Amino acid sequence: MVKKKFTDKQKKILDVAEELIATKGFDATSVRDICSKAGINVAMISYYFGSKEKMMTFLYQYRVQRSKESFSEFAETIKEGKAEMQMKEIINYIVSLLFKYNYFHGFVTQEIRVNDFIKDDLLDFYKICVTRFEEIVKKGIISGVFTNAPKSEDILTNIIGSTLFVIRNKNFYELYLPSANEANYLSEAEKKVKSNLLQTTFALLGFELYV
Repeated sequence: MVKKKFTDKQKKILDVAEELIATKGFDATSVRDICSKAGINVAMISYYFGSKEKMMTFLYQYRVQRSKESFSEFAETIKEGKAEMQMKEIINYIVSLLFKYNYFHGFVTQEIRVNDFIKDDLLDFYKICVTRFEEIVKKGIISGVFTNAPKSEDILTNIIGSTLFVIRNKNFYELYLPSANEANYLSEAEKKVKSNLLQTTFALLGFELYV
């Protein structure tokens, strides 16, 4: 299957749409808002994407592709570092990524079931993450800083599952964030999730981490 390639014009529209939706929310962002900021005719949304709802699916795919690229670049820059440093930085990176684009989660639940392009891109991203975790765990075992070698796919599942649970269940998680309010909930939740995931992941690795 050939993956979706975006033109420069489509990328510009998607970048503008993402900025507006992240700030105002999907429902409060109109097609006219997007077109006005992007400097295009309203008809261009239909031409390039079909509808505002379908554009969101394209945007999700575009974001996954870019996130996959940025993750690979980030992981490459730290690959010479100690295993424990790499593990900590990559966990923080993935959690930050999920929180940064939190407005996607839930919206594409229905669309993703029928969009093979998105599923393929997500699968590629997950496989890249698992491969990187395998390399880090192996390095840590060889160097003696890790005494256990949990499955890398389980490490990724814990990270993504825990983070998405918190993003999707604000009414529950905010009960355990006494300093959080409407304005800072996501940032406070992100800090707590990172701390929890670092502690649990390193405990699985047999490494005592101080955070």
